[in-house]
Amino acid sequence: MTAANIIVAAVCAVLLALISGMLTDAASAAASTVAASRAVAQAMPVPARIQTPCISQREEPTIVGGITYFRDCADTPAMATFSGGQFRMGDLFGNGLSYELPPHDVHVAAFALARYEVSIAEWQQCMEASVCTAPSPDNASKPRNHPVVGVTWLQAHEYVDWLTQRTGRRYRLPSEAEWEYAARAGSRDQYSWGNRSEPVCGYANALDQAGHRAQPQMFWYVECDDGYATTAPVGSYPPNAWGLYDMLGNVWEWVEDCWHSDYSGAPTDGSAWISGGDCNKRVNRGGGWGNNPRALRVSNRDADPQDTRSDGMGFRVARNLIDAGK
Repeated sequence: MTAANIIVAAVCAVLLALISGMLTDAASAAASTVAASRAVAQAMPVPARIQTPCISQREEPTIVGGITYFRDCADTPAMATFSGGQFRMGDLFGNGLSYELPPHDVHVAAFALARYEVSIAEWQQCMEASVCTAPSPDNASKPRNHPVVGVTWLQAHEYVDWLTQRTGRRYRLPSEAEWEYAARAGSRDQYSWGNRSEPVCGYANALDQAGHRAQPQMFWYVECDDGYATTAPVGSYPPNAWGLYDMLGNVWEWVEDCWHSDYSGAPTDGSAWISGGDCNKRVNRGGGWGNNPRALRVSNRDADPQDTRSDGMGFRVARNLIDAGK
């Protein structure tokens, strides 16, 4: 071997040794990185599993008069979608109270609203998931298809937040404007059945002879009898023109809005009015089983502290619409 060849061989040997060392170091570094990543992953907290998640099993939607009826899951509330529009809100007859004034135009965006008030059975699902807390004892002796009562406004939020987790859709309480828009169902009448209160027993659960027999001290009853002394099973009476049940009567329904003594300065876009006013009190609408039909007028409104429990108070849910098909 010539001197030149010896030099070349020596240089190659040195280069191979360097490359081998670099590869060994890289492998060691990679192994260290993998080990470190595994250690970090093991140290990271595991996200809490959503309580009783449901796989979306939307029923085949039913479309009636442009309104779509659906459920996000087999055991979640039956919903109705509304494309929105303009309506006149407040006392349109001049026989209401000051807090129903002034009448004003409101434009409501598209949204979905439950067809029924939340039932005892639906509330119990949320309790069994260890999310919702116990309502008042008023529900204990009632069938599970009656509306849940004795839930505070704060507890109603427990339920809508749970539905949001389960479905991946944004459930919430309706705004007062959305509630009245849906209750009116395109009408300017005082009630969902017209302007006369006399037929109330055929259309809504108000205080009637059955209620008076059970509680004689309640003297403001009407002279008809629907057989229900307090609440009735949800959906016992005919729906309004848009397929919603018990918008008037059965139980008062919490909505999102803070209490304002009238509509001066109220939003005109259908959103909940949560600025100003008294936000320790929240609005409720629709009247209930213990009320005279006057309280069931579609424009009537009331409010209670947000931690109030009442055997005449319940709620229904609303839901944002991502698009026309959801």
